[in-house]
Amino acid sequence: MLGGLAKSLFGSSNDRYVKGLGAIVQKIAGFEPALQALSDEELAAQTVKFRERLANGEKLDSILPEAFATVREASRRVLGMRHFDVQMIGGIVLHRGEIAEMRTGEGKTLVATLATYLNALPAQGVHVITVNDYLARRDAEWMGQIYKFLGLTVGVIVPNLADHQRREAYAADITYGTNNEFGFDYLRDNMKYERASMVQRPFAMAIVDEVDSVLIDEARTPLIISGPTDDKSELYIGVDAIVKQLDDSLYEKDEKQKSVVLTEEGIETAERMLEAAGLLQGANLYDFENTQVVHHLNQALQANVMRKRDIDYIVKDGKVIIIDEFTGRMMDGRRWSDGLHQAVEAKEGVNIEPENQTLASITFQNYFRMYPKLSGMTGTAATEAPEFFDIYKMNVVTIPTNKPVQRVDQDDEFYKTQQDKFIAIARSIKEHAAKGQPVLVGTVSIEKSELLSEYLAKEGVDHSVLNARQHENEAHIVAQAGRLGAVTIATNMAGRGTDIQLGGNVEFRIEDELKDMAEGPERDAAIEQIKAEVAAEKQKVLEAGGLFVLGTERHESRRIDNQLRGRSGRQGDPGLSRFYLSLDDDLLRIFGPDTLFAKMMRNNIADGEAIGSKWLTKAIETAQKKVEARNYDIRKQVVEYDDVMNDQRKVVYEQRSDIMDAETVGDVVEDMRAETVNDIVGRSCPPETYPEQWDIEGLKESVQKTLGVEAPIEAWIAEQDGIEPEDVENKVRALADARVKAKSDDLDPETWMQIEKSILLQNLDHHWKEHLGMLDALRQVVHLRAYAQKTPINEYKQEAFAMFERMLGNIREDVTRTLAWAEFQFSPPPELPELPDFLTTHIDPLTGIDNSADWDAGAAGLISNELPALQIPRPDAEALGDDPAQWVGRVSRNAPCPCGSGNKYKHCHGAL
Repeated sequence: MLGGLAKSLFGSSNDRYVKGLGAIVQKIAGFEPALQALSDEELAAQTVKFRERLANGEKLDSILPEAFATVREASRRVLGMRHFDVQMIGGIVLHRGEIAEMRTGEGKTLVATLATYLNALPAQGVHVITVNDYLARRDAEWMGQIYKFLGLTVGVIVPNLADHQRREAYAADITYGTNNEFGFDYLRDNMKYERASMVQRPFAMAIVDEVDSVLIDEARTPLIISGPTDDKSELYIGVDAIVKQLDDSLYEKDEKQKSVVLTEEGIETAERMLEAAGLLQGANLYDFENTQVVHHLNQALQANVMRKRDIDYIVKDGKVIIIDEFTGRMMDGRRWSDGLHQAVEAKEGVNIEPENQTLASITFQNYFRMYPKLSGMTGTAATEAPEFFDIYKMNVVTIPTNKPVQRVDQDDEFYKTQQDKFIAIARSIKEHAAKGQPVLVGTVSIEKSELLSEYLAKEGVDHSVLNARQHENEAHIVAQAGRLGAVTIATNMAGRGTDIQLGGNVEFRIEDELKDMAEGPERDAAIEQIKAEVAAEKQKVLEAGGLFVLGTERHESRRIDNQLRGRSGRQGDPGLSRFYLSLDDDLLRIFGPDTLFAKMMRNNIADGEAIGSKWLTKAIETAQKKVEARNYDIRKQVVEYDDVMNDQRKVVYEQRSDIMDAETVGDVVEDMRAETVNDIVGRSCPPETYPEQWDIEGLKESVQKTLGVEAPIEAWIAEQDGIEPEDVENKVRALADARVKAKSDDLDPETWMQIEKSILLQNLDHHWKEHLGMLDALRQVVHLRAYAQKTPINEYKQEAFAMFERMLGNIREDVTRTLAWAEFQFSPPPELPELPDFLTTHIDPLTGIDNSADWDAGAAGLISNELPALQIPRPDAEALGDDPAQWVGRVSRNAPCPCGSGNKYKHCHGAL
């Protein structure tokens, strides 16, 4: 009560913060007259002056007012758009590394130019992150006009660019691109074999458009680079056939958790059916030999029971294509992980693509937290403000609108059944469309949008349907959704990138209607006529009440509902919004209150009767908060687990960078050899023991296999009384060092250094890949430790640390063994191997959805997940002579054959 009184007297903390920025806005306005008097050349020269001031020790904050005023004037001259004062406030918020919450239509794209320009002045690079490639290209071209006018360079990162093009784009002052492209480039850079082939620079600042979509909705989805494993199509098909025969009484499904498990009776039934089909080894499903069968059975259950066609995916051109739950878009080329996509392909009887093995991965949380300064903007962030601060340490600041909001948000209407609700919706749409008011209808799935389309057809209402099936026409349908009497059904409206303009969109009408008309007076006249028609139509739409936004169901997240509502009432236009709900809606059915009051409502509301209830509205909000809290917990858990891997990832990636940057890695290799010798001797000759207690035969065998030398342990014991394990260690190390030195002396130092680097990097990558696979497996089973009263995350940390220690030991031993046994020829220095193309995926650990939208050149075909082999040049045939008999003993068995066949010597003329 006291808090409410204080808020009414002094305003909220947000209001006070925004008001405090007014003084800076006034300073910016003070520079405007002087800047307007400058010529274009003088205005563009401001950039050079600002950079000189920064070089002389001034801070960005001190030049902010003048820099923002410069951008405002440049925008006015180049784009004909002058930043409003509220947009200046948004720019200050972005510069400070906070989130600017601005309503739809308030010009967030233009706001970003202010902070982007200011932070690009130190020439360290600013990354502007958008949610799709279309927006990245559009904004880079559109806003890039301002930056180029002021003398800054602009790059854009989109799929299918060559490395040199990416390097050039990242070298620009400002780089536009999608979150996936930036993240995958970071992972790919850390798989390269030379510093010069890396594309990114050290991070400085990122500004994220639709920050809630990128840092919240997609944040439970790690980015993964992978290569394919063996084909198991027949196993998927066989298990799928068995699952389809299981009665629904044999499994239990949990729609909240999106999980399904077999009952005891179901397990027994499945065992007998699998045994009969010859897919089971032995009679017990849970024997170790059947681990893979259990995995396939679980994924087939998930595919058949929990994944619904036309809701979770569609089948198009013989492919299973996932539908984005937040935007309703088809995600062509994206795949569910861990065999789930293959299980759905088996279910639908389409071609089954092979699974993939993880080679590198990172979550968006850990990727974006690497930026020293991170800010973002969106229309809906306040509901997730605690998460933004908790994970990213970013405050959410709500920016006031330029003009007062005139949209009327009506109370929700509740119906008993879904059928009653759809009948009422169709009648309401017909009524509003008849008086000329455009209607935007938001649905949560393709199935619901097509069902509503049938109801509207019965009522004789003309309408457009925007869902994954009409993906190609998306921008054109959205652009004309504000025309007189237009009815548009849309499956979610997040990140569409096209504003709904009342009366229609002039640019799209010109493109659609005049695309075949040649340039000239006739076309100019037609353009003027279209502009006049749009202006007249806009006036009629305004008189009809503006855009009516109708929600057919509440989404799990309040943000998605607010995004839909925000499409109406932009820039002070009138508007109307209302949600229609029923007790059958998924949100209420799964997460809603199963109370006596809810049961009474179901029994006492007449068919077709609508009610408005504050209690039900509150219940909906409570259900949404429950889901939001659950999703936050999931994302937080992903971060907790990835933080463990992130610490290890940093160590590995820093080690790779050090190896690539070092002039020589001889010291590293020598240390690895010493530690390997220490481990070998320590296993066979424990400290504080006598020679008669040692495993001499085991020691000799290990030394021979790993170090390639014969160790006369017995002779050493006979020669030296009271020999200690440390003495043996020193003698073995001397033998190993001598063997490697003899090899290095045969080659010039530059060649030997390249060989050491290459072997180090290849072993590091190979073991890191194996380690990632083991961590994935550990994460899937560690929750079972909770039954033993142990905390899974703590167990995961301990196990992961022990696995990492073992991995480091294995790397040391493999590097030592490779250098000890490798045979080299006199030849030019070997080239470092090039990084092959990999499949990039963006996997959701909760749903298994792959949200990547980034397919590399190699993704369409088979990609090798093997590390590139060490490149050893072919021996010079002339120096060896033409007689293959003379090559024996002079050509390494693993070297290319001197005959030029391209095969290894041991598989060609050196075959035994």
